[in-house]
Amino acid sequence: MTAIEKLEILKNNLSKLKNLTVAFSGGVDSTFLLTVAKDVLNENVLAVTVNAFVHTNKEIKESIEYANKIDVKHTVLNIKDINIQEFIDNVPQRCYFCKKEIFTQIIKISNKNKIINIADGSNIDDLSDFRPGMKALKELGIMSPLKEAGLTKQEIRDLSKMLDIPTWNKPSFACLASRIPYNHKITQQKLQMVEKSEEFISQLGFKQFRVRHHGEIARIELPQSDILKFIESDSSNKACKYLKSLGFNYVTIDLLGYRTGSMNEVL
Repeated sequence: MTAIEKLEILKNNLSKLKNLTVAFSGGVDSTFLLTVAKDVLNENVLAVTVNAFVHTNKEIKESIEYANKIDVKHTVLNIKDINIQEFIDNVPQRCYFCKKEIFTQIIKISNKNKIINIADGSNIDDLSDFRPGMKALKELGIMSPLKEAGLTKQEIRDLSKMLDIPTWNKPSFACLASRIPYNHKITQQKLQMVEKSEEFISQLGFKQFRVRHHGEIARIELPQSDILKFIESDSSNKACKYLKSLGFNYVTIDLLGYRTGSMNEVL
């Protein structure tokens, strides 16, 4: 089945809904879903963006700007603290407890707006990784229209480009908590160190990468094709100096390169 055919399935599924709340992070998947939903359901769509300390200010800003651009109703759910012990302790099931709490609050917002359907941007590729948060979505009755239509990440990018959605080539992003090894406590200080580190490396001209926080060690994951460029352009020295100013004692480059879910490799 082609991506175009899957897009038609997605549109047909959405057209059967009276209204829809989209959990909108501003990433590739949720931006595509929100755009298609707005096209199909018009004013009967609400976007909800979660603003918590596990999200970057840049992501929140871009979400607000895009929602305004396509003229969709938009609410920012501000969560000052995530007071979930399992999340703070960073257990392997962390994402389950976090998703359960956040989507429970999104449900409340939807109820206030008399919206009965809630969707997230999970795609079919998410089934191949360790995603405990998907269990929480299922328990709460959250829809995943992209997954149900069988859309892969690459197909979503291709269709986004075809539809002139600006996030078609946006680097993949995950919540900042994914940069902390399991069973190492999550703190705002650690997350801020990661956010500032990644912001700096982005300013050096690199797009897809991660900075993993291993206590006194920062482990930088870059696509293998970028590793030599990072070293030879002197970016490594600049990054080392800056990351050490944030509190890291050692700055390393992972020779295996960038890959999503690398923290799951120890499970």
